[in-house]
Amino acid sequence: MKQQTIILTGGGTAGHVSLNQAILPSLLELGYDVHYIGSEQGIEKELIGEAFPNVPFYGIASGKLRRYFSMKNFTDPFKVLAGMMQAFRIMKKVKPQVVFSKGGFVSVPVVMAAKLAGVPVVIHESDVTPGLANKIALPFASHVFTIFEETLKHLPQEKATCTGSIIRPELFQGDRAKGLSFCGFSTLKPVLLVMGGSLGSVVLNEALRKNLPELLKQFHIIHLCGKGNYDEALAEMPGYKQFEYVTTELPDLLHAADFIVSRAGSNSIFEFLALHKPMLLVPLSAQKSRGDQILNANLFKKQGYAEVLQEEELTKESFMKSVHTLTERKAEMVETMAKTQKPKTPDEMASLILQYKK
Repeated sequence: MKQQTIILTGGGTAGHVSLNQAILPSLLELGYDVHYIGSEQGIEKELIGEAFPNVPFYGIASGKLRRYFSMKNFTDPFKVLAGMMQAFRIMKKVKPQVVFSKGGFVSVPVVMAAKLAGVPVVIHESDVTPGLANKIALPFASHVFTIFEETLKHLPQEKATCTGSIIRPELFQGDRAKGLSFCGFSTLKPVLLVMGGSLGSVVLNEALRKNLPELLKQFHIIHLCGKGNYDEALAEMPGYKQFEYVTTELPDLLHAADFIVSRAGSNSIFEFLALHKPMLLVPLSAQKSRGDQILNANLFKKQGYAEVLQEEELTKESFMKSVHTLTERKAEMVETMAKTQKPKTPDEMASLILQYKK
C-alpha cells in the first residue's frame, strides 16, 4: 500500500508554526510522509529544520498582506502568484491527500495551490477573530478548526468546529529543577518569566529592565528577550537570566516559572493556562496589529485566567503595579485555571485533520 502524504504550512512567527510542530510527530507515527511548505526567510525553516531534519522543507515566495498603504502592496501580489505556482508544482510532485494550514502570509499561496490541484485544505485559527491570511484562505478550505468558541461566530457554520486548545505533550514533561539549574537559580525566590513572543518586544524588554533592581528583590527573573535584544551589560546580573530564544529548554523554564508576563498570542496563553501559570498579558496594540491579541487578553481576563496591561498604558510604574497585582491574585487564578477543560492532544488533532483527506 502506497504511503500517504500530508503537507503542512504556516509561518512568519513561532505562533504559526507551533501547532505544526506539535502534530508532526503524531503524523509521522501514523506512517504519513510529511512535507512542509514555508517562506524562504521565515522562522519556520529554522524551527522545523532543527526539530525534524528528515521532513522535506520547501521555501516559497510569499508577499506580506497589509491593512495599510504601502508601495509593496502593488508588488507583493506577484510574489503571492509566484508562491502559488511554486506550491502547485510541489503538490503535483508529492501528491498529498490533504493540506493543513496554520496561517501566516506564506499559507495563502499554498492554500490557493491546493485548491487548484484538487487537494482538500484544513485550516486552523487560534485567535478570537480570523486573521487576514485565514480570511483570504477560507473560501478554499474544506474545514476550519478554532480554539475559541467565540470564533465560530465569524465563520461559516457548516465548515467550522471549535476543538479548544492543543498542547504539546512535552510541555507537561518540563522539570522545574532542570529549569532552575539551567538558569543557575536557587529555590529561595519565586521565578518571574518575561517573554515577548518569538520576535521579542522592545516595550516589554524596556519595562522589565527599568524595573530590574526592584524586581530582583522579590524574584529570580527569566527573560526571553527576542533575537537581537540580548543586553551584554546585564549578562552577569545575579538572579537575572536572559535568552534571545529557547527551544528544547522551554518546557523546563515554564515549569520553573511561578508567574509569567507575556504578549497575548493564543498559542502561548493556552499553554500557560494548561500549566496553571498566573499570567500578566501585555497584548500588541491596535496600532501594531489587527487587535487580535487585545481580544485574546481581554477574554482571558474576563474568564479569570489573567491580568491585562494594555501596551498604551505600559510604563515603569504601571508594570510594577500590575506585577504586584498578579502576585496577589495567584491562588485565585490557579484555582480558576484548574477548573478548565482538558486540552486536546496532538494525536487527537491529527485525527481530526485526517478526516478531510481525499
